[in-house]
Amino acid sequence: MEIAIQQLINGIQLGAVYALIAVGYTMVYGVVKMINFAHGDVYMVGAYLAFAVTAAVAGGRLGTGQGLLLFVVGLLAAMVGCALLGGLIERVAYRPLRNQPRLVALTTAIGVSLLLENLMQIIAGPNPRPFPALIPAYQVDLGGVFLNVRFLVALAVALGMMAFLHYLVMRTRIGKAMRAVAFDLDAARLMGIDVNRVIAATFMLGSALAAAAGVLVGVTYSRIDPFMGILPGLKAFVAAVLGGIGNIPGAMVGGLIMGLAEVAVASVRSELTHAVAFLILIAVLLFKPTGLLGERVYDKV
Repeated sequence: MEIAIQQLINGIQLGAVYALIAVGYTMVYGVVKMINFAHGDVYMVGAYLAFAVTAAVAGGRLGTGQGLLLFVVGLLAAMVGCALLGGLIERVAYRPLRNQPRLVALTTAIGVSLLLENLMQIIAGPNPRPFPALIPAYQVDLGGVFLNVRFLVALAVALGMMAFLHYLVMRTRIGKAMRAVAFDLDAARLMGIDVNRVIAATFMLGSALAAAAGVLVGVTYSRIDPFMGILPGLKAFVAAVLGGIGNIPGAMVGGLIMGLAEVAVASVRSELTHAVAFLILIAVLLFKPTGLLGERVYDKV
């Protein structure tokens, strides 16, 4: 029983990270109807930005309070840096192609992804790097269930950010503008909404959340590399499809299901850990292409 509870919490923690990345995919798709395959690499850049900010200071011995303070500084630096990177990518690579066929934007996204990976190899080197131990790896005993403090902090931060995103989208002026643009871009423009500004804000917000996910993974697993965004990026995309691409609550639910499924499969057959995501994708496309919370959209002829 204790093992099942422990695996459940591990699955929720991993799923929360997938959900943070998946939200970026689904927000961009909801607003401009494109799949930003460079999103997983923005997650990688976020981890490296936090590493760059914290590694020099964390070289010495840190107390618990100092480590947590440095973790917050690294997290904020990564989110701000990747928000600017997301805005730059949207302005330079995607906005000039907004009226082109979707395949053009998709190809450009793949090009941006490869560009980020290769630039990071040039800047930081191709080899993996140990992420600073900003949070002590204490084990907390909860009635026979041993939980790592790093996992608990990552889970709390991820759930807090999803709650903040829900508030921002549903309760704030920019969130209402995002929903209006996602519902009907031309009508939103006629109503006086600055569509370019809203789309840029969407890219920036999604990139900031991806950066946070990268930092949480770096802190939890203590290792980063220039290709760390490929597989989690694909799994987060599957999570977005599972929840219903374009639907933010769906992306959160899809991410949590993905994390739980991966941990459950890994506890039985570890060699199938990565395959489960793509089995889920095939099942969704075969039996419910709109996803769990997605809505069927009919095109007028």
